[in-house]
Amino acid sequence: MRRRLYFLLPDVESARRTADDLLLARVEDRHMHFLAKRGTHLAELHEAGYLIKTDCLHGAGVGLGLGALGGAALGALIVLNPIEGTQPHRLWFFVAVLVGALLGAWVASMVGASVPNSKLRQFQREIEAGKLLLMVDVPYDAVDDIRKVVNARHPEALPAGQVRPYPVFP
Repeated sequence: MRRRLYFLLPDVESARRTADDLLLARVEDRHMHFLAKRGTHLAELHEAGYLIKTDCLHGAGVGLGLGALGGAALGALIVLNPIEGTQPHRLWFFVAVLVGALLGAWVASMVGASVPNSKLRQFQREIEAGKLLLMVDVPYDAVDDIRKVVNARHPEALPAGQVRPYPVFP
């Protein structure tokens, strides 16, 4: 499990120095994500990706659940109230749940892709003022060590919180 730590940095140069120190602390570049005001040149810093900037994943999760519920309702209707002269197999219930879940996830992820990430909304004012948001994904047992590294070497970096654990993906 990993935790995502947030730090607000005043400028690109400070962000570059912080990234260098995190690399020396054995945090891989792919686990550091920087978010800045549109038009800011980040140079070699790893800019936050599309899935981090938008609510695409959150929307897909919500759509998956709601689509499965809708599919279950439709599947129950098909199986319990068949069209006259037909006898649908109970397997159609599960097919309806699966199709509803997939369709719900797809549609909701498309909607979520057009909306900024709701978890990052709290940082919007600082980002628009010219600060950079650093998101660092670290193993659960290294959270305190990474905080100490950043706080000791970069007093200008404001700790901005963390989010709950999430699964590790390559």
